[in-house]
Amino acid sequence: MIDAPLLRWVVTGLFLLSAADWGFAVVTQRRLWTAIVRYGLHFVMSIAMAVMVWPWGAQLPTTGPGVFFLLASVWFVVATTFVSERTVAKRAEYGYHALMMLAMAWMYAFMNGQLLPGQSTTRHHMPTDVPMPGIDVPGIDMPASGGSPGWITTVDWFWFAGFLVAAVFWAYRFAAERSHGAVHRWWLDSLGQAMMAAGMAIVFGTMLFQA
Repeated sequence: MIDAPLLRWVVTGLFLLSAADWGFAVVTQRRLWTAIVRYGLHFVMSIAMAVMVWPWGAQLPTTGPGVFFLLASVWFVVATTFVSERTVAKRAEYGYHALMMLAMAWMYAFMNGQLLPGQSTTRHHMPTDVPMPGIDVPGIDMPASGGSPGWITTVDWFWFAGFLVAAVFWAYRFAAERSHGAVHRWWLDSLGQAMMAAGMAIVFGTMLFQA
């Protein structure tokens, strides 16, 4: 999905570091089962994204993981009724988590090539030695590709802008918590969220600007 090797390693590092954060949270969380599920889902998402950015990862099955993250998004919506703090801020946080899982489901649907209306290809990552549509190859008559439909591009822009804003927000929150001498693991939570949002913004940006 990401052609530039350096950028691919940067994104992989962001997701693996965030996965380490969520894994640490799962191990150290002793009380709230909703928190354990939340951290566990973020851990799975981080690993899935670290795999997805590699060419071999983009060739793995997409339907099953897409359904999984769609259900995870629904869980976060339902989980707002289980959290102990039913404040506006907590509901907004869980809404953000639901959108993150929905973005994962969207990405798998996009990679599948057949689940979104208007898509004309079966996969969006092809080997470099395969002739691409729209390129004149002697002796081969290939139709030109019209690219992704406009509504798909619009949704990708929504995810790109949203995660870009989220990355700035979580990074600022992490810096603020550190400057106030926070000793609770919540500052680690903010760091993990910042790295995940930054990685997601880079991936969606790549989908937009390399299309």
